[in-house]
Amino acid sequence: MRIYTRRGDDGTTGLLYGGRVDKSDQRTEAYGTTDEAVAALGMARVFIADSILADLVLRLQRELFVAGAELATAAENRHKLTPGHTKVTAEMVDGLEVAIDEYVGRTHMPEEFIVPGESRGSAFLDYARTVIRRAERQTVAMDRAGMLADGGGENQVVRYLNRLADLIFVLARYEEGDFRTLRSG
Repeated sequence: MRIYTRRGDDGTTGLLYGGRVDKSDQRTEAYGTTDEAVAALGMARVFIADSILADLVLRLQRELFVAGAELATAAENRHKLTPGHTKVTAEMVDGLEVAIDEYVGRTHMPEEFIVPGESRGSAFLDYARTVIRRAERQTVAMDRAGMLADGGGENQVVRYLNRLADLIFVLARYEEGDFRTLRSG
């Protein structure tokens, strides 16, 4: 199997379910940023000792592939998306909210601005959160430009990215443990 196809040498890339766009296209920026977020979460996962938290981060990485697939699909092919596999669902957003509530209940949430870097895992989680926020901004721009319209108002990818960034913030605080409490106490 060859990795290179030479089709992208003209500055375009293929979309899921067909079609080509410029590599600088708004859509490419958005799904490329979700890919970057997957990698950033992978860096965090390397340093997370809590196996339950590491498994959650792995699940989130896989879910970001679903968001990326949706973003990499042209509007005219959105009918081909499969909920939960290539299309973000309301249930996926609900799952993030459950995880947020669970980890907020297990974490001393800060009342001040956070300076990332209290632990390697939390620092990479904070970095991943900023990448996810960038993907969210790019996805909002796509939505405003009508690039996510599916006719039914069922698009969940913006909500998902918004909630995911919130969850990653909470997970970073959980990962750093009681560092702030011990340091300020």
